[in-house]
Amino acid sequence: MKRREFLKSAGVGLAASTAVAAPAIAQSMPEIKWRMPTSWPKSLDTLYGGCEYFAKRVAEMSDNKFQIQVFAAGEIVPGLQVLDAVQNGTVEMGNTASYYYWGKDAAFTFGTALPFGLNTRQMNAWLRFGEGQNLMNELFAKYNCIGFASGNTGAQMGGFFRKEIKTVDDLKGLKFRVGGFAGTILQRLGAVPQQLAAGDIYPALEKGTIDAAEWVGPYDDEKLGFVKIAPNYYYPGWWEGCGQGHNLINLAKWNELPKVYRSMMEVAGGEAWGWVIGKYDYANPPALKKLVSQGAMLRAFSQPVLEACYNAAQEVYADHNKTNPMFKKLHESVMAFRNDSIAWNQVAELGFDTFMMRMRART
Repeated sequence: MKRREFLKSAGVGLAASTAVAAPAIAQSMPEIKWRMPTSWPKSLDTLYGGCEYFAKRVAEMSDNKFQIQVFAAGEIVPGLQVLDAVQNGTVEMGNTASYYYWGKDAAFTFGTALPFGLNTRQMNAWLRFGEGQNLMNELFAKYNCIGFASGNTGAQMGGFFRKEIKTVDDLKGLKFRVGGFAGTILQRLGAVPQQLAAGDIYPALEKGTIDAAEWVGPYDDEKLGFVKIAPNYYYPGWWEGCGQGHNLINLAKWNELPKVYRSMMEVAGGEAWGWVIGKYDYANPPALKKLVSQGAMLRAFSQPVLEACYNAAQEVYADHNKTNPMFKKLHESVMAFRNDSIAWNQVAELGFDTFMMRMRART
């Protein structure tokens, strides 16, 4: 056979095999429709938007055969009942912050943020390369779920307060909306913690049901309007060096999925993780300027207040380590990684960041 004729026939054969293979692959991918309630109102377009981005990427990767419909808090279940809905099989999956469920098990706090724990990059490293994901899934499995990190807020602000917090005594009797496990620490110092979903915070602050409220950071906080009522804007939010969100999936539904769909969900969750933190890092700086122009007064928690909170946290951890084996296992894992990581960050990251901050002041 002449070379030209051979290439021509080979090309026809390749085209034919491709024409057969593509439909065969497509046919092996079933059409699946899932529902995903979230803990976020639609107005929080980064947290909720990250969920929409995740669903969009899964649909694109599956040629629209795997459709995940996203629902805002309250549309199917209240924002703080997402875990329950997934666990019970009411829905196939949901997106939430695991520390909302610390009342079920204090160990849930490690999935979102341990007060005085990890920052965003440390959390990512611990989950992906340390024991983090396996340990969290050991916990999630007790609630008929499997979880994957999806979205992270970065380090958070300390919130808006009607009055200044000058000393530890100013925390006594303070009715403070604070997410998750941190309330148990503040309670030791006399505060009265309140856990409220995002949409319920402003009305409570306006009515005086609470004296202070924290949420995430400038971009979301400006949308929620807290500055109109409580102008003292404190930092840092020591209870959340990062705010890690999770996609929780009903374990039976996860096991039913084709492997290719499972991979798509993990890949899309990783992309959503980067999308959320990237958007916050881009949007928070101008939002902070806007809040200041609206009357926000930036205030740092004093060293004595931070140290009192830190010491109270260690007491709370010691108590849980004695009674909760899962908490102890997670706490030991996080502390071992955190201490080494801080030593490294102090060398390169801190050195670079502090120099650049000094230079910014000169320009």
